[in-house]
Amino acid sequence: MALKSTIYKVELSVSDMDRHYYEIHKLTIAKHPSETDERLMVRILAFALNAHEQLEMTKGLSTDDEPDIWQKSLSGELELWVALGLPSDKVVRQSCGKADKVIVYPYGGRTAEMWWDKIKDSTTRFGNLEVTSLPESDTLELAKLASRAMKLQVNIQDGDVMVSVDDSIVYLTPVIWKNADQ
Repeated sequence: MALKSTIYKVELSVSDMDRHYYEIHKLTIAKHPSETDERLMVRILAFALNAHEQLEMTKGLSTDDEPDIWQKSLSGELELWVALGLPSDKVVRQSCGKADKVIVYPYGGRTAEMWWDKIKDSTTRFGNLEVTSLPESDTLELAKLASRAMKLQVNIQDGDVMVSVDDSIVYLTPVIWKNADQ
């Protein structure tokens, strides 16, 4: 018998001083049986970093041809493709052809660095690609905040991120490995 996804209810309050975006998002997130708490929290963080009224979580791990998060225009064009982890060179290339902007959030410490060293030369031609690394120590701390019902406050200022749940606070400093040209 197949394992079922676990449902998480998240109230995500985003205060992004860099983009002047202040909003509360009520999210219902299905956590795939093979998904770790770290990956779930990275997914929520990536949502917060790109928060927009049309941003949506997708089916994620259960679907190969969709990103983890996307934003479509009102007419259906794919404006933003957000991928987590270490996608293959082929997946990066295909997503850059499908969306106006692609953001990859690699995490996992040395493994992420080795992935980037392997594919970075092949990504220089993609002006719509941004790669922003999340330090492993930060994402592991973030994973400790995971619970089935969460009220998260995410504050973003000068590229630094503060995530708080109740009395717990995690500070993150994403590291940009590649900027999009646009």
